[in-house]
Amino acid sequence: MRAWLRPSAVLVTLFAFALVGACAKRPNLTVASAPAPVPPPAPNVAAVVTETQTTVIETPAPPPAAPVQVATAAPLPPPKDFAPNPALTRIHFDFDKAEIRPGDAQTLDTNASWLREHPEQLVLIEGHCDERGTAEYNLALGDRRAKSTMNYLASRGVSTSRMSIISYGEERPVCTEKNEACWSKNRRAMFLSKER
Repeated sequence: MRAWLRPSAVLVTLFAFALVGACAKRPNLTVASAPAPVPPPAPNVAAVVTETQTTVIETPAPPPAAPVQVATAAPLPPPKDFAPNPALTRIHFDFDKAEIRPGDAQTLDTNASWLREHPEQLVLIEGHCDERGTAEYNLALGDRRAKSTMNYLASRGVSTSRMSIISYGEERPVCTEKNEACWSKNRRAMFLSKER
């Protein structure tokens, strides 16, 4: 019986070696090839055919485009340099709105007229809110109100290069009572000006 086990043991051992050899990891070989050289741009060639001869005319490639310089407006002065202007009347907004109300549009028309007559004046438009809502929301709403006001003035001929905006949200109320009459006074856009 032992004679029969010896060839079986040899076969099992050979099978095990073959199995282990087949499962071994092969090394990853990466062959890096040199990048192909980029050929120079071909010149533009045009052929002119006549009855008796063919002439090849070579035209040079166009020169590279020059960098474009964009003119930027000078930055407007900081808000602390502006002062209230009695000739410019504040406007008010409905709760949670940034749209110009019809009555306030008339006020803005008057403000735009004054600003067109005084081109030496820069204007700062402040956007304000009442205390309802989060501080972040009110800052964003005040910004929308100031932008809406600036866009209205621009539509009436006031150059946007003369205007800047800032939002104070609920931080600068004109009235501190907790009622609608007071809150409506705080929902406003105010105008400050400065000579250039």
